Amino acid sequence: MTSSLGARLRERVATRDQAPLLLAGAPNALTARVAEETGFEAVYLSGAGITNTYLGAPDVGLLSLPELAGHVEATRDAVTLPLVVDADTGFGNALGVQRTVRTLERAGATAIQLEDQVSPKRCGHFTGKEVIEASEMVGKIQAAVDARATEDFLIVARTDARAVVGLTAACERANLYREAGADILFVEAPGSPEELAEITRTVPGPHIANMVEGGLTPILPLEELRTLGFSVALYANTAMRGAVAGMRIALRHLKEHGDTTEIGDKIISWADRQNLVRKPLFDALDEKYAGRTTE
Repeated sequence: MTSSLGARLRERVATRDQAPLLLAGAPNALTARVAEETGFEAVYLSGAGITNTYLGAPDVGLLSLPELAGHVEATRDAVTLPLVVDADTGFGNALGVQRTVRTLERAGATAIQLEDQVSPKRCGHFTGKEVIEASEMVGKIQAAVDARATEDFLIVARTDARAVVGLTAACERANLYREAGADILFVEAPGSPEELAEITRTVPGPHIANMVEGGLTPILPLEELRTLGFSVALYANTAMRGAVAGMRIALRHLKEHGDTTEIGDKIISWADRQNLVRKPLFDALDEKYAGRTTE
């Protein structure tokens, strides 16, 4: 299934006559279920989102490969969508990247995102970032390409060089990463529509535009991103941030009133919750394999 999902994702991002792929971020399998239920075509497993929700910590390189792989496995079991997995700097040098690729591909990832920050990395919209030499990142991408079991496991190459050495150097890096075998390119944190246009003008290939609410890049409509030449519009943590806002509403009410009788419209119903996590399917499977029949 992973191979066919990769082919589907590759074909989708290569399409130029429709809006960019709207890529929904998820910090866990439950959020991915909501994304699939809502009709999204693919899910992005956000390193920041997983770190925020799983560790209650900021996106500063604290997540380990086994922790990430566990989230990938759980999400692959929960949804049938392509999974684009944020693997930060690849958990080491080029040899570490090869292990990361093999681990995440086995876990069910459809694509892996690698970035050229110095480890431990920072969120792409934080200050104080540093990048490794472009030649080292080229080696990491080549190692990732060599390690994948199938060409339908896509490599996303991200550069954070815009904030460190400027846009021109970032675009030069993106071109090097494309030549090294990256399937999708991701120049992080451009500061204006003009900079977004410069990226796609000077670097051939499919590109991701990272739409971070409150971040350094302006939020643009899908049609404008299509006109600018972008293949993917990534909203990496919108769902998580919306969920936190909802949790605060529900918990503040509970703290103030001592019950939830007046906020039924602010939380999903019992039945909706069970349907979301596929309880009827699990019940049917339990009956099938236990040899019981429902009266």
